Amino acid sequence: MGGGGGSNPGPVSCGSWIRRPENVNLALIGRSRRPDSSPSVLEIFSFDPKITSLSASPLTEFVFEECDGDLVSVAVHPSGDEIVCSTTQGGCKLFELCGQELNVKLLMKELPPLNDVGSQNCLAFSVDGSKLATGGVNGHLRILEWPSLRPILDEPSAHKSVRDMDFSLDSEFLASTSSDGSARVWKTDDGVPITTLTRSADEKIELCRFSKDGTKPFLFCTVQRGEKAVTAVWDISNWKRIGYKRLLRKPACVMSISSRWKIFGF
Repeated sequence: MGGGGGSNPGPVSCGSWIRRPENVNLALIGRSRRPDSSPSVLEIFSFDPKITSLSASPLTEFVFEECDGDLVSVAVHPSGDEIVCSTTQGGCKLFELCGQELNVKLLMKELPPLNDVGSQNCLAFSVDGSKLATGGVNGHLRILEWPSLRPILDEPSAHKSVRDMDFSLDSEFLASTSSDGSARVWKTDDGVPITTLTRSADEKIELCRFSKDGTKPFLFCTVQRGEKAVTAVWDISNWKRIGYKRLLRKPACVMSISSRWKIFGF
């Protein structure tokens, strides 16, 4: 399918950086529909780090059918060659990013195990690219081998509704959080749950990210305490909570962590 997203594109609902072997900076943006019937669309832009700006128009795009609904989440394989996205009506879809440098296009491929799984709040590839995790609006958590798609974990009642997830740097663990404020950690080689993170009765764990610098084995989570938002830290060698810091004055909706141990919340 081709075609443009229209002169009145919908709001951005998800996005990701795309790392490519040819050292080209690409950004993936997913847009939802507008009430005036502008369709959902995936767009890929080039990014110029010198002026910190995206290209004026997308290098390529894919326009979804109206029956697919709105884009919810997206994950890019560490190789930069494959993209998985979730929509409100059409389950999950797989795209191959073909071409080199700035001459790229999106090719949709079959993803049988995830075609009709319903809307997924979050998707994540492991750091080593060997696994894909999906977290459903309905609380269903899955871990699949990649690219064989062999199920490792298929837990329909992992959470009330999956809020966020992240793989550890060594791809050994997956942390997942729930809309009810709880959070769990899973072994990714067999899908066995390891622990439920500790929290007090007035706390809701919302977002989670593992440290990515290779030296500090920590799991960071945003925690809401009534009107107060803090970032708490767990030591992943024993899963004990070791402290917290107030970084924001309001709840975070997005969390990211750099390889140099800097935390970003928005």
